[in-house]
Amino acid sequence: MKIYFSDFFEVSPKDIEAYGAFDPSLINDLPLFIDPFLLFNSEKPEYQELHGNIIKYVAFLRDRSEEEGINEGLIKAWFLFPEVKQTWFGYSKIGNSGSGLGPKFAKSLNENLHTVFTNFGTEEITNGSHLEKLCLIRDGVGRDHISDFTTNLIKKFLLEYTQAFARDHIDARFLSTHIVEKVEFNYATRSWMARTFTLPTFQNDYVLLTPKDILTKDENWINKSDMIGDFRGVLESIPNDQLRAQLNDYLARMLPEDPNKKEFDAAVVKTIIKFPEYIDYFIKLKEENGDQAVKLSELKVSETEHLFIQKVKELVSTLEHDTPFYEKASNSLDAAYERVIFLKQMIENNDGYRFFYVKGDPIKREQDLQLLFKLTWFASDFDVNAEVNNGRGPVDFKVSNGSRDKSLVEFKLASNKKLKQNLKHQVEVYEAANGTHQSIKVILYFSDSELNKLIGIMKELELKEDKGLVLIDARPNKVSASNVTDMFENV
Repeated sequence: MKIYFSDFFEVSPKDIEAYGAFDPSLINDLPLFIDPFLLFNSEKPEYQELHGNIIKYVAFLRDRSEEEGINEGLIKAWFLFPEVKQTWFGYSKIGNSGSGLGPKFAKSLNENLHTVFTNFGTEEITNGSHLEKLCLIRDGVGRDHISDFTTNLIKKFLLEYTQAFARDHIDARFLSTHIVEKVEFNYATRSWMARTFTLPTFQNDYVLLTPKDILTKDENWINKSDMIGDFRGVLESIPNDQLRAQLNDYLARMLPEDPNKKEFDAAVVKTIIKFPEYIDYFIKLKEENGDQAVKLSELKVSETEHLFIQKVKELVSTLEHDTPFYEKASNSLDAAYERVIFLKQMIENNDGYRFFYVKGDPIKREQDLQLLFKLTWFASDFDVNAEVNNGRGPVDFKVSNGSRDKSLVEFKLASNKKLKQNLKHQVEVYEAANGTHQSIKVILYFSDSELNKLIGIMKELELKEDKGLVLIDARPNKVSASNVTDMFENV
């Protein structure tokens, strides 16, 4: 069964590990991204050079904007970048295609060249310059934009890094020559140049390896949530008495009487906008605790490997050898339902629940559950796609074998606060949008309290478990199957 880079290119995972790279899935993006702070904070000269090159490029954009202004054509040439989907990282629900850096990001970056980035490269409070400043102020510019921009600006390094590994470890039949656009910026001609590389090739596109020590998950080390949430701590670290007093005074005037958290955070944002010097002190504090960023990122990457590589491999192996999970069914509804039932039986009766626990705790995020499902379904003869948008919003998977044979499969956690609303409305809406009356909703519960909640919802909505609604008991200590059945029959 092939899922990962090592599988498709017949490379030992140990060789990838020894090289320091992450072994990405070539079925779907994994939820990791490059954090530019890890380049800045690294002791490796090549990483420091990469971070310096990022700063140089942003400073170039700022200087050109100040001296000449940047017209629409140059914005397209200098600011717009595609997502480097060949890393197979990100938050795409289908394959590895993301949105990249479009006009909205370009507009935000261009506007902030004269505000947030006025002292870019010549900071006095912080020890260095940080691209992440952009997402601290502007709404709509998040970790994915910062990571995409960073990845584009270090793309040459990633291409050379992968090419070197490929030449030493990958058979020539898996390699192809690729002309890659926007690899290196020529400051003399003020234009991006293409380069040619010999790279591992999958589905007519090249694939990139990424060093694990520049990857993280969830948030950049320098992020807006911490900037707001750590306001008091940052305030205490500011040596300027006058600025501290001004920040405290302005915050007090912005706060309503007896504020809740949302109101407090809103007042903090107004205060930071009024006194943007605070941002540099926040970043300085982050710089001083850079070792924590490294440790936290290592932990997050390790957890991602554990959940989406180790556990998936174990799950696939169990399904392949102990069940007919990967045998072809007669139509898509049967295929989807039978596979769900195989999963249910393995989880409930063969200790398969353990695949959905990390360090003793159950999976808390539905997107993680859905990604596990995606990675185990890959061997189907049917077209299995995570459905991003078909007119009415996302449904987890549309399983199809031609335009007339398609089913909807939706995985949910019983802990979902909107489960009742979802059960009542969602699948019916999706069925109308996709022109199908075949759907399966799968709900996992991990505790007695979640089970009781689920029973209550089903009773209220007059629902029963059937071919369209499958419940999976992922509790580590279960009551007997007959008792659970009796509970639902009494709904």
